Amino acid sequence: MSGPEPAPGQPPATALTKLALDLGPLIVFFAVNGYYGIFPATAAFMAAIILALVGSRLLLGKISPMPLVTAVLVMVFGGLTLFLHDETFIKIKPTILYVLFALLLLAGLAFNRLFLQLLMGENIQMTKQGWRVMTYRWAGFFVFLAVANEVVWRTMSTDFWVAFKLFGLLPLTLLFAGVQIGLIRRHALHPED
Repeated sequence: MSGPEPAPGQPPATALTKLALDLGPLIVFFAVNGYYGIFPATAAFMAAIILALVGSRLLLGKISPMPLVTAVLVMVFGGLTLFLHDETFIKIKPTILYVLFALLLLAGLAFNRLFLQLLMGENIQMTKQGWRVMTYRWAGFFVFLAVANEVVWRTMSTDFWVAFKLFGLLPLTLLFAGVQIGLIRRHALHPED
């Protein structure tokens, strides 16, 4: 049984399209920072995030919650960065985002809500215990990312921090996601479940 059919006139959602929409704004931020500095990069990042949301709606037929939350924070902290001409705001945005995600996941567990299952349950079929373990892991990983972001932006140059977002945090996240495959296999639901 396949997933839902795309709306008429819309191409089917692909992993490559989603990846391009997720990474596009970050690549724009990195590239513009390299040529023009943090403030033009912040403005370009804000514009690219909005374009990515529009692209997601047009190409995938929906806007996922995580990119939407990210976009709101980019608009708020990017706006403060530009308005106050203070790069601190755009640098603390990832920390706040990661802490927010960790708190949401842990709050969900406290109220017996598995938010990861709600987000990814269409693609991954696991036992409740598997979702619980994965939720704890991701919450801990988000805390780790928040701490890493704080250490890097406070101790390194702005250019290093921008590069770290693309070449440090992104590969770490992909590696961490890949490590979860063993957990997914151990807790996979079988047809009889």
